[in-house]
Amino acid sequence: MIYAFLNQKGGVGKTTLSLHVASALARSKGRVLLIDADPQQSVMKWSTIRTGEVAFSVIGMAKATLHKEIASLGGDYDHVVIDGPPRVTELARSIILASDVVVIPVQPSPFDVWAAAETVELIKEAGIYKENLQSVIAINRKIVNTAIGRDVRDALASLEVPILKADISQRVGFAEAVASGQTVLETDPDGTAAREVISLVNELVNLHEQKSELRRAPGHAVAGG
Repeated sequence: MIYAFLNQKGGVGKTTLSLHVASALARSKGRVLLIDADPQQSVMKWSTIRTGEVAFSVIGMAKATLHKEIASLGGDYDHVVIDGPPRVTELARSIILASDVVVIPVQPSPFDVWAAAETVELIKEAGIYKENLQSVIAINRKIVNTAIGRDVRDALASLEVPILKADISQRVGFAEAVASGQTVLETDPDGTAAREVISLVNELVNLHEQKSELRRAPGHAVAGG
């Protein structure tokens, strides 16, 4: 399975989510490859400051030919996670075409909602060429017990893209873990942040499995997105 994290706005937490999803998948779902497709190469920098083994493989591949090379890159892995770039680029389009599921991280702010709409349009364009492409929105850096944190789902409803039930809250533990070359699954495996990540990953995996089962059932044809 190939999961890509994309949003046309920078600073929404794509890299942090990519790292944590890859880490969670590697703990329970087999061999995982994390592709750093952001020209800033934040994942690669994270891997250089890490001490000890990484539970998943990490490579840098910020090339607009990614969709053509993904079969050879990810062929030996159970799951591939792609950390994508901000902005509408040929690279972003290539990442979408390479993916099975595009996850759009959105912070509870109007700017993020507007940027998510641009990403949704890109995914719709790609859906012409990739019929079974799925997309979902992940609410990230949610500030708990605030009105904007509660209302963001209503603001996103017009995009007509499924919103994951599992939110990721704004927690200093994420930044501290990444800064030390780790994830919260290592620094605080029983903490709330780790539980949020595991819930999100379980929901992602279950969503795709459910859609795959429906697609295989006689008499059913499921459109992408």
